[in-house]
Amino acid sequence: MKREKISFDKDWFFHKGDINTSISDEKGVNYIGGKTERYHVGPAAKDYYVSVDSFENNMEHKTESWVKVDLPHDYLAGEVPDKKYNCALGFVNYENAWYIKKFKLTDEDRGKHISLLFEGVATHATVYLNGGLMKHNFCGYTSFEVDISDMVRFNEVNTLSVYVDTREHEGWWYEGGGIYRHVYMIKNAPVSVDLYGIYARPKFLGDEKWDVDTEITVRNDSLKTKRVTVKCSLLDSDGNTVATAEGKGSVLDKDKNRIFSKFSVDSPKRWSPETPYQYTVKADVYVGKELTDSQNVKFGFRTFSYDTENGFTINGKPYKIKGVCDHESSGFFGKAVPDNVHRYKVRLMKEMGVNGYRTSHYMQSEALMDAFDENGIIVMNEPRWYESTDEAREQLITHMKRDRNRPSVFFWSLGNEEYYHETDEGRRIMQSLISLVRKYDPDKMITAACDKPKNEKIFDLVDVIGLNYNLPYYKTAHENYPDKCIVATENCAVSSTRGWYHADDNTRAYRTAYDEGVASFSPYNREYNWKFMMEKSHVLGAFQWTAFEYKGEAIWPRIGSQCGAVDLYLQKKDVFYVNKALWTEPEEKAVLHLMPHWSFNGFEGEKIKVCAYTNAPAVELFLNGRSLGKQSLNRYDHAEWQVPYEAGELTAKAYNKDGDIIATETHKTAGRPYRLMLSLDNADDLRPCEKDAAIISCYVVDENGIEVPTAEPLVHFTAEGAGTVYSTGSDVAEHDSVLNPDRKMRAGRIGVAVKMNSSSKTLKVYAEADGLISAVLTYKFN
Repeated sequence: MKREKISFDKDWFFHKGDINTSISDEKGVNYIGGKTERYHVGPAAKDYYVSVDSFENNMEHKTESWVKVDLPHDYLAGEVPDKKYNCALGFVNYENAWYIKKFKLTDEDRGKHISLLFEGVATHATVYLNGGLMKHNFCGYTSFEVDISDMVRFNEVNTLSVYVDTREHEGWWYEGGGIYRHVYMIKNAPVSVDLYGIYARPKFLGDEKWDVDTEITVRNDSLKTKRVTVKCSLLDSDGNTVATAEGKGSVLDKDKNRIFSKFSVDSPKRWSPETPYQYTVKADVYVGKELTDSQNVKFGFRTFSYDTENGFTINGKPYKIKGVCDHESSGFFGKAVPDNVHRYKVRLMKEMGVNGYRTSHYMQSEALMDAFDENGIIVMNEPRWYESTDEAREQLITHMKRDRNRPSVFFWSLGNEEYYHETDEGRRIMQSLISLVRKYDPDKMITAACDKPKNEKIFDLVDVIGLNYNLPYYKTAHENYPDKCIVATENCAVSSTRGWYHADDNTRAYRTAYDEGVASFSPYNREYNWKFMMEKSHVLGAFQWTAFEYKGEAIWPRIGSQCGAVDLYLQKKDVFYVNKALWTEPEEKAVLHLMPHWSFNGFEGEKIKVCAYTNAPAVELFLNGRSLGKQSLNRYDHAEWQVPYEAGELTAKAYNKDGDIIATETHKTAGRPYRLMLSLDNADDLRPCEKDAAIISCYVVDENGIEVPTAEPLVHFTAEGAGTVYSTGSDVAEHDSVLNPDRKMRAGRIGVAVKMNSSSKTLKVYAEADGLISAVLTYKFN
């Protein structure tokens, strides 16, 4: 019997807001409401009438408004921000909502184990099937499974209802609302591999010999004990069988059991940041001679070590972790980020020089985690709750089972800036959580993100001390725990506004685009922070706050945090290139970034701060062909000049140690805005299907084709063929809906997200603005 994993993303009915259902005063109604099918009225009921058409089937339309939606879906993504709502949560009103999906199963599905996998629902969810209560889920970030085998009906319509409750928040950032990740229906034979039921644990024996211990959790949903054989195959990336193993055991009726086996492997290809090679373990489950299930999971062979003298190594090669933290959301989509956009964001991180990522502060989507495995990123996994309650333990177990095979995951961070980290109660919680992690994923490093170091009660318990900010305390922590390594679990929360080269402006809530520390807890800029980390062998590296701007944690009128190196609408900021210069080794590639632009018409004679960031040992600045001085640099320094403004060409040249020019960057003064331009930024990972989105940048050039970095037209966007304009954005302080296809440009750039469809093999996007020549982007799919 073949396992089926069926997308359940399409054709949901959605209603924003609560639906009041009166409680009857009759005993009979309350009597039947106390049985298995407890909901006979309201959206949880199996026969609740729901339609987007007021006159469908000539039935009286209900007063509430339902719409058809596909998942992933964040129903708060397009909300207009309002100052009266919570600043940390993104200035939007968090309303509750209902989702309903109708589906049918046939007699062919009788006897199967049938479940629904929800990858993420924000924030709390209650799931009903045919009027029966199936599941309460109390975390908007942890995936959960709902077993519907006993309640589903065959050859008739089933009603699946999901109530989303956003009233209880789990974070201090934009949390969104809705079923914002994928949903799947999974159909299995009665004897099958459990969800996240394959665990492959490679062990290096020396001399390029490895063992791989496999643990396959088999579930038996039949009414009799079953004797099972699990035949495992180890496959390389081309699908060739490298090794086989076999395990046997019994599984009681309606129960689970773990079946063990072991591979022996010589000289496998190793996973590393440069060569992220993965193998696959395929598990075939047999009852007698009958194959009842076949599932697989990817993993990787790699060794790692850490000590205070040599730092962190993978496969014997030293690495300094050049990491970023990030929330999973996007200014374009809220929490419902398409998978290909997750992958695009990872490619942007790699371009910036990133080799590490911290999942702050929760379990993040499978598509994003897959991209980390595939791109060689060193991941610090962090669960949402620092609790040892039954609920929190189950969430952590689910998190570990899903991600413990991933070669990208090296750390578990147990808690972020928890007050209980400095209490006796918190110490006991940490001891319980460490015990749990050791049982399910014993090979990873355990840390915690601590911002109150002087009173920590847990440093002796963790493998690696994690510190958020607090640079002056690093010396004391090392003196107190000289044998322990330290990792900067969070650092460098330095805000900047794309294209803003003036002083900080509190009225606009803009911060200068220059790399300057601002917050009292993070007064050091990116350059200072990275120098600090590189000076210390016992510091494994740092996770910068953050890779991308995100909604929430805001000060009106801006609606989001500006700590990201990429803005809310996926436009690179100057600090993107600051990081790139700091994190790209000179032997890999020469990096040179010159800032600011050179279009300050009206500023003639005013001194402009000019900076050049490079990984080269020297840089020289020229204005209209005149040298303004050559500066020698230490590895993590930048060059800086005060230049009286005059129009023309500003050029920086970077030199190697032999005096050869290895990189040049020029900014030309732009003329009047003349023409709109469009560029497709993620064409390398885009399909004409409903799952994908195109990320497009709109900008303006003058008559000579020079980009105008100060352009501010109102631009109207439309699309046809394989896509529809979904959202637009330019300014972190915009106060209309991102779903508006008309957008006022700020600082010369607008980001555009186009949702794809399968109606055509050609995508056309149009941009129009008064007084400018329009732009047309045409992209043809193979």
